[in-house]
Amino acid sequence: MTARRTRGRPPAGDAADRRTAILDAARANFAAQGFSGTSMRAIARDAGVDVSLISHYFGDKAGLLVATMELPVNPVEKIASVIEDGPDGMAERLLRTFLTAWDPHRDVFSSMYRTTLSTQDSQAPMLQLAREVLIASLLKVLEGDDRELRAALIASQLIGMATLRYVVQMPPLTEAPIEEVVRLHAPAMQVLIGSGARP
Repeated sequence: MTARRTRGRPPAGDAADRRTAILDAARANFAAQGFSGTSMRAIARDAGVDVSLISHYFGDKAGLLVATMELPVNPVEKIASVIEDGPDGMAERLLRTFLTAWDPHRDVFSSMYRTTLSTQDSQAPMLQLAREVLIASLLKVLEGDDRELRAALIASQLIGMATLRYVVQMPPLTEAPIEEVVRLHAPAMQVLIGSGARP
């Protein structure tokens, strides 16, 4: 007896192929058009699937971008957990989450960084991740007319710190315990984040 197909989902044998087709189409579109210039409908068209299937597998476009990079951690989920409690104390949460997630995967971050530098491509996946996931998430929390610049500066602090810790491996930062880095660095980052309380 033939198994009945669940409406809206591909047969089990086709799921892996369709998921791969979506990821391949997404990588090509993100590379050519950038994150902002790429639509879910264009990816669905190129992959030969219904756009609802992309949402089923990956959620939104940011989730799809992260999936194309095959990262060992999901930065969308990590950052969401950081910002949900608002700006107060966010620097400590952001640094601790970032370091805890990436310390076990230093080689992955180092490879991403070196690849980005070697291509000098403004649409390199790591740069799109910084703009469309990290900075975009920070903008949901930050207030003030200068919030876009502050979000970019916070991202530069995180990426710069990670570059010295994971890529350059500059002592003593590369061996410093996470909590020590958080204790010393969070106050400066919190100045850029600001506070939820406004006069």
